[in-house]
Amino acid sequence: MTLKPNAHLTKSERIGQFRLKIIGSLLASPPEKGDLKKQLTVLSEKPWFHPLSGELVHYSIPTLERWYYKSKKEKSNQLNALGIVLRHDKGVFKSINERVCEALEAQYAEYDGWSVQLHYDNLLVRLQEGELQTPAPSYSSVLRYMRAKGLNRRSKRRGPNSPGAKKAAKRYEQREVRSFEIDYVNGLWHLDYHHGSLKVLNDKGEWVKPLLLAIMDDHSRLVCHMQWYYSEDTQCLVHGFCQALQKRALPRSLLSDNGSAMLSGEFTRGLHELNIVHHKTLPYSPYQNGKQETFWANVEGRLLAMLENKTDLTLRLLNQATQAWVEGDYHQKKNEALKGQTPIDCYLNHQDVGRDCPDSDTLRTAFRRQVKRIQRRSDGSVSLEGKRFEVPDIYRDLKTITIRYAAWDLSTIHMIDPETSAMLSPLYPQNKSANADGLRKQRHTASESKPQQHLPFNETAPYLKKLMDDYAATGLPQGYLPKDETGEQP
Repeated sequence: MTLKPNAHLTKSERIGQFRLKIIGSLLASPPEKGDLKKQLTVLSEKPWFHPLSGELVHYSIPTLERWYYKSKKEKSNQLNALGIVLRHDKGVFKSINERVCEALEAQYAEYDGWSVQLHYDNLLVRLQEGELQTPAPSYSSVLRYMRAKGLNRRSKRRGPNSPGAKKAAKRYEQREVRSFEIDYVNGLWHLDYHHGSLKVLNDKGEWVKPLLLAIMDDHSRLVCHMQWYYSEDTQCLVHGFCQALQKRALPRSLLSDNGSAMLSGEFTRGLHELNIVHHKTLPYSPYQNGKQETFWANVEGRLLAMLENKTDLTLRLLNQATQAWVEGDYHQKKNEALKGQTPIDCYLNHQDVGRDCPDSDTLRTAFRRQVKRIQRRSDGSVSLEGKRFEVPDIYRDLKTITIRYAAWDLSTIHMIDPETSAMLSPLYPQNKSANADGLRKQRHTASESKPQQHLPFNETAPYLKKLMDDYAATGLPQGYLPKDETGEQP
């Protein structure tokens, strides 16, 4: 349900019209005794497009009930009754003295991208440290002051406008969207990259934009791990994800987008090896990962906002600040979606379905791609990523070699058993210079390298014995002439 703005209506009248439309069904057909709460509940669950902001909003049962009785009481002019009521003290800020006002305006001049909450938090620190030497105002007073003075937050980001984004937007309009939450801690993790709004100075003296990898628990909103990287590749993904596993636990499932790193062979195989189910969102559909998108707003609005004027920002400093912020601020703040709990309390105090994380070596070998290669019989080598690797001599009889490796680290690749996934042997790059010295080791055959199962002493092979017995049963003479044989009869 949406209302088209009317130019001839005032702001208050448009709000009144909007509210009247929401509860209009109750006024047109007054509910029976005892049915009011039921119908109010239905209305509270519906989304409404706000006539001023255009955003989807919900209203609580007490709010809808107040509008209902207010309109019933004022039958002559319900639009005015439901419109915006101006405060009697509008424009008056008794609780904010001149020093605080000046501090807020100066702070806004430097950080116009901060939220009101962030302005207030920084103001409190300055007051606590005695910089302003004045009592602290309430948050609501600061909010009213900044709104009255036009000190509004300025957005610096724009959404995509590609054909894929337009298609996704149309899909969003055509299908219903519902919020969800897993019942248990570590039942589902969210994983995503975020392109930050700030640049850092790298070791080459260049200003570059880093990316933030964050892994979040669905039930508690706790950040299992977050870290900034220069690249969005699989190596960085595995590096960060393994840290999350070691710090928290093995989750039951994971939700991510369809980025190339998330779909890489190393990452998908690692999830398979660790028995983690991988769910993927639709392209250009951030609402499917809404908890993570809300967290990005927190990162931009609080963490990065406090660093935007830092002229010597490096990746190391950014990561240090990030770890301090997530543990000291984000994890400690009460979340409305968690019914007033903090993320860390919710994570520690709710039922956990996570599993113990394996050791580092197991994790390292899990996140690798697995391929098959044909062994070149001439020199016992296989080709991998444009390089040749030598197969140990004891496996020279194998035609096909199964290899597990990470594309970013060809210094450590392993030959594995395709049936059991057991590591058979490391493979090393072919060294033609060393092979040119002319020295050759004696080849080891499979029979020399593997334990031999000998037949019982002085026993004939079963199959051969059968052949001999069958031939003897024919009664035919032996097919050759004996000569110089032991036991030969003259």
